[in-house]
Amino acid sequence: MDDDQKKLIQLAHTKMPFGKYEGWYLVDIPEYYIVWYRNRGFPNGVLGQQLQLVYELKLNGLEDLIRNIKAKYPKP
Repeated sequence: MDDDQKKLIQLAHTKMPFGKYEGWYLVDIPEYYIVWYRNRGFPNGVLGQQLQLVYELKLNGLEDLIRNIKAKYPKP
């Protein structure tokens, strides 16, 4: 398994650690909130990178890719 696959599996199991959607899986956070972060600026670090990827996935209608990964692979 390569690093990109590992990052997608990790993303599939990551929950928002704070804020209005604390405890929600990142992929399940409503699109408007992800767009708000996009306009305001994503946080630094891994969480920001993951939110940026979620933005791109939602923009392209690929959220189900992450949901399928979450169902197929156990939490790392």
